[in-house]
Amino acid sequence: MEYRGVYFHNVAELEAKPGLPGLWLQRFPQGVRRTLTDKGRIKAELSNGCEIRFVASSRIARVIVGAAEEDGTALVYRGNFLHASHRLRAGMPATILLETPERFDGVDPAALAGGGFSPDVWRICFDRFAAVFYGADAYGGELRPPAPDEMPRLTLLAYGSSITQGAGSLNHANGYVQQAAQRLGLDAINLGLSGSCFCEWELSDFISSRRADLVFLELGVNMRGQVPADEFEERAAYLLDRLADAAPGRPTLVTTIYPNRATRSRYEADAFRDEELKFNEVLRRLCSEPGRAGGEVRLVEGTEILGDFAWLTSDLIHPSEYGHIRMGERLADALRPGLTALLDRLTAPV
Repeated sequence: MEYRGVYFHNVAELEAKPGLPGLWLQRFPQGVRRTLTDKGRIKAELSNGCEIRFVASSRIARVIVGAAEEDGTALVYRGNFLHASHRLRAGMPATILLETPERFDGVDPAALAGGGFSPDVWRICFDRFAAVFYGADAYGGELRPPAPDEMPRLTLLAYGSSITQGAGSLNHANGYVQQAAQRLGLDAINLGLSGSCFCEWELSDFISSRRADLVFLELGVNMRGQVPADEFEERAAYLLDRLADAAPGRPTLVTTIYPNRATRSRYEADAFRDEELKFNEVLRRLCSEPGRAGGEVRLVEGTEILGDFAWLTSDLIHPSEYGHIRMGERLADALRPGLTALLDRLTAPV
């Protein structure tokens, strides 16, 4: 979305809170957030993967942002290049000064243009906290949203649990979805919901309404012990069907549940492990049904993405920083066939 010369990536709504200054960067509209679980309504307000993007006519600009309820980190990029990291304190607006790097002037422009973003684009990227926008200006110069050819051409939409939301990584940029997207030159829309990936009907409708060229789904782990297998199948099928209706033939990749404590449980009776086995079979069955999404739904086993149990943190569910990076490599490999087929269609002569 665009607002006052600024482009807000992965933002569905700029929300004004009564009695509070600034605009909250919301990944989900209020009407969707209100239909989620109690935990889901909280996690949906986290701005992970949201970005403020603009091009300034002057060499110096500033953006005023903040963290609403807890401290958080904002990473600043100039195009594809990391420029600075800023720690934002809860409830305290912070002015981030942006100055075009002097060394950019002495380098061949072609060397700065790889990776999908123009080196003229400022990007302020937010971690897993509720981010607030107060304003931006170029000290009398002009701000404009990046043109389409100044950003990645294609977009990857991801939906899943806290793992997809990036839990375990030290910053959101190193979460496995972001890592995979960067490796493939894609723009990521991360709609992960920590502990709250329940495929609610309204949420599925919203996800299917988002424009995206590829889709990645990590389903099931949050619903173990909460939702019966037959209801899980109904919800997952509805999401897949809505996505297919919105964009027939769009490459969609679904993973089974990643290895975790329950997967390797040493107890003969483990309810989470038993549910996990049932849910994985549901996903395999749904993805194997002929004609689903025009035949473009593919399944990848969770063990192919999280290939080593040691990639987890000590909670035995979330990947470590290293685990996220390795998973990003493998997810990129799993997405590549669908991306290649999509690019072939887009470049085929009419």
